[in-house]
Amino acid sequence: MYLSRLPILLVLAFAASTAAAEEKIYVLDPGHTFPSFEADHMGMSTWRGKFNHSRGEVRIDRERGTGQVEVVIDSRSIDFGLDALNEWAIGEQFFDTAKYPEATYRGKLTAFRDGAPTQVEGELTLHGVTRPLTLTIDRFKCQPHPMHKRDWCGADAHATFDRSQFGLDAGKDYGFDMDVTLRIQVEADIKTDAAAP
Repeated sequence: MYLSRLPILLVLAFAASTAAAEEKIYVLDPGHTFPSFEADHMGMSTWRGKFNHSRGEVRIDRERGTGQVEVVIDSRSIDFGLDALNEWAIGEQFFDTAKYPEATYRGKLTAFRDGAPTQVEGELTLHGVTRPLTLTIDRFKCQPHPMHKRDWCGADAHATFDRSQFGLDAGKDYGFDMDVTLRIQVEADIKTDAAAP
């Protein structure tokens, strides 16, 4: 009797585990997602700025420890807090946003601990150049949104890269350090039918 029920129990257990392990899709909240950066100014000070417009999504299965992320940054929205510097940065001498209006980061969520990823292994496309870049996730959290009453996740991540490898070597001859620290502050809401494009 017991043995005859065993296959059914195994099927039910497998179905339950499959239902529990489910990939969820989250859409980045543009009002709470601001990629920012820190760059050297001839060893005298650190320039800081951010990008005011970005979009993207995160796919994650916290049970299986898998996921993907895509962040698309509008390079034209760069904001140093100084209009003259913003205008220079989007021009031909630097980002050349007429030709390369967007930067993109795509990667896989990895190194999960207790259902939370601690790294993103991916590629950054900037100024028409694509190179590998691994982000370290300093903080990751999901919970129900207190106002919208739906799943809500947030994270802070960072990485450092050599901007000259992307053809952005302005100031190198003057002694500027080419290393730039990229930080991505992100919040995302679970994708619903109403939010679908």
